[in-house]
Amino acid sequence: MSPSIRPLTLLFLVLSGCASINPSSSTLKKDPILQGKLEELVRGFRGDVGIYVRHLRTGYTASIRADELFPTASMIKIPILIGMFEKMSKGEFEYHAKLTYDDSLLYPGEDILGAFKDSAKITLSKVIMLMITTSDNTASLWCQALAGGGETINMLLARYGFDSTRVNSRTPGRRPDWEKYGWGQTTPREMAELLVRIRNGEMISADASEEMYRLLCKIYWDGEALSQIPPTVQAASKQGAVNRSRSEVVLVNAPSGDYVFCIITKNQQDQSWRQENEGYVLIRRLSRLLWRHFEPDFEWSPAPGMERWW
Repeated sequence: MSPSIRPLTLLFLVLSGCASINPSSSTLKKDPILQGKLEELVRGFRGDVGIYVRHLRTGYTASIRADELFPTASMIKIPILIGMFEKMSKGEFEYHAKLTYDDSLLYPGEDILGAFKDSAKITLSKVIMLMITTSDNTASLWCQALAGGGETINMLLARYGFDSTRVNSRTPGRRPDWEKYGWGQTTPREMAELLVRIRNGEMISADASEEMYRLLCKIYWDGEALSQIPPTVQAASKQGAVNRSRSEVVLVNAPSGDYVFCIITKNQQDQSWRQENEGYVLIRRLSRLLWRHFEPDFEWSPAPGMERWW
């Protein structure tokens, strides 16, 4: 503990941080123009949509069903990431420690880690990188176990004031939630504000938050929301997708001020896995809309033909 922080001060900070995930209501202002744009954007979508947007500097917000529960799909890997850094901050693991892969860890699919041979060595930092950067499910389930499992991660989330975001898969007592929402559940507001907390250095510790933020800025899956943001602008993000849901949370370090948004769908009629899936299209349109709304003087659009690289 820093000698400049007295125990009573630290206790106050912890308790005040757990009171609410939201910034003071006095700093938030509804953006009626943006709200109208969001409502027009989702009109006619064949499924349910939740959106939360906040411009960090001005406090302007807009939302649609922002406090309703939605499936996280792979966005749940952000809470797992936080759980891993909590363990490492306590000295239970070393970031660059050598681990031994075991075939029993395999989650069938196209994962990089799942292609490893039994007894192969890999550093923990690379396992964490694979979980976030390529959304490797084998790596993610390994990290979930190392972090103490879903119960431990959920208690950590509750400690930080997140009441809706929970790990369901392989977590005792949460089978009904798993059957309804899958691996995890959240609200658009909570997932966005979780990313803000990391960006602000408020999760686990300042140095842990900084490393987590760096990891979240190294995303392989850049064909949806990230494709509508200039490649010269940094953005932290995580994506999720299952048959009836598509989702993404993004924090953009934009020239005129950072903004965060989360969009999640559920009960989609379009369950295809093509580029033009209605959920993917909606995510791209939202990201483009927000970039142009917050950065109207920044003259940029994706280069012609970029679609073939998404």
